[in-house]
Amino acid sequence: MIKISGSDVSFAIITGLSGAGKTQSMKALEDLDFFCIDNLPPSLLPQLVELHAGAAEHRKYAVAMDVRGKEYFGHLVDALNWLARSEYHYTVVFLECRDSVLVRRFSETRRQHPLSGAGSIYDSIALERRVLAPIRERAHIVLDTSDLKPVELKAHLHAAVMGTPVHEMMVVDVFSFGFKYGAPIDADIVFDVRFLPNPFYVRDLKATTGLEPACAAYVMESPMARSFMETFRDLIVSLIPYYSREGKGRLTIGIGCTGGQHRSVAIAEELGRQLAQRGVRSQVRHREITDRKLAIESGLLQDDAGDECDTDGTGGGNNGKDGDRI
Repeated sequence: MIKISGSDVSFAIITGLSGAGKTQSMKALEDLDFFCIDNLPPSLLPQLVELHAGAAEHRKYAVAMDVRGKEYFGHLVDALNWLARSEYHYTVVFLECRDSVLVRRFSETRRQHPLSGAGSIYDSIALERRVLAPIRERAHIVLDTSDLKPVELKAHLHAAVMGTPVHEMMVVDVFSFGFKYGAPIDADIVFDVRFLPNPFYVRDLKATTGLEPACAAYVMESPMARSFMETFRDLIVSLIPYYSREGKGRLTIGIGCTGGQHRSVAIAEELGRQLAQRGVRSQVRHREITDRKLAIESGLLQDDAGDECDTDGTGGGNNGKDGDRI
């Protein structure tokens, strides 16, 4: 069995028993940004690899090949021999499964086995095992899918082909918003930060946003904000593997204040920064600031940043002492 580094793999061949999960595997690899080709004739594999090697943009490829190729499938051993002589990095994943599970899957889908003939489904599976035996011996990874759910299969494939746990590839999408413009419907987690001191009631900060250092410092300098950020950050980091286990590739977190200009923006920026420091793939966006900018540029709104107010008029913890009250 050939040993290669998972970090070097850019070309994957998915093969194995019919009904063992090649379709689900290709869907999972597609989610991982692989360019996937199903049922490629093995004789075309060298041309595809050369095309991939000559491309200006590096792409990860995954090719599914199995006995559905009929007479073409016999060329797979020759294609693997060519790959072994070449200097290209690749991996072969062979999907295995128990006979009883395969029989159940074919019964549930009411599909014929590709090698079905006069005998039973068990005979067809046994014949396929004999045909695939040389390929199985050449595989870098043999993955038994008998007891795997689709999300578990995706995690195993990612660890095998990419060399990293799948949760490390999750993207955390953090965005700020204002409750006065409507709560988001596309967030997995929504958090209300209107309990924090509100820069809107500080005269020099009213026209700023949480993207500006003075406004962000005002929000983050309070002990309450620092304590909240530490707790919230640790909660999100601890939840990422569990969300990933359920098949999520993106975790969307909405941070809301009243107008979506000050507190939520500062907290979203700080959360994104601290997640990045801990190796979490994250991105930060600001719904109201983006929408406001587009409205101003289109002439639908005047450039007046003072649009945030608290529903109780208390000024978010400073009783409105430092500026105008609405």
